[in-house]
Amino acid sequence: MAYKVWEVPYVINDEFFDARKQPLYQMDSALLGQLQELKTRIHSACVKHINQPARVQTVHGQIYEGYIVHIDATHLYLKPMPGHVRGFYGPYVGYGAYENVILPLVLYELLVISLLS
Repeated sequence: MAYKVWEVPYVINDEFFDARKQPLYQMDSALLGQLQELKTRIHSACVKHINQPARVQTVHGQIYEGYIVHIDATHLYLKPMPGHVRGFYGPYVGYGAYENVILPLVLYELLVISLLS
């Protein structure tokens, strides 16, 4: 059974926007459809691999390695492998304080997802 990420179609609520003002940006409806399809494909591919190690590269060139711990309609949640956590270390924080980190990665910014096992 295929999981459907998008249950409700996205439409612009005219009551929310003042009709006298032009929007700064409005996504083209064809692009919106492609984006929704992309998110559904990524979700379908990743949901089968929860708790497996993966390498993820974003469209910005960032590379993360960790375990896929969750995926929803908008984000892939990755728990970095030990020693791969980037964080801010202050004078009052001990070693290993940032080992319990989950990275939420936006689905439409993911370029490559590869399993490491």
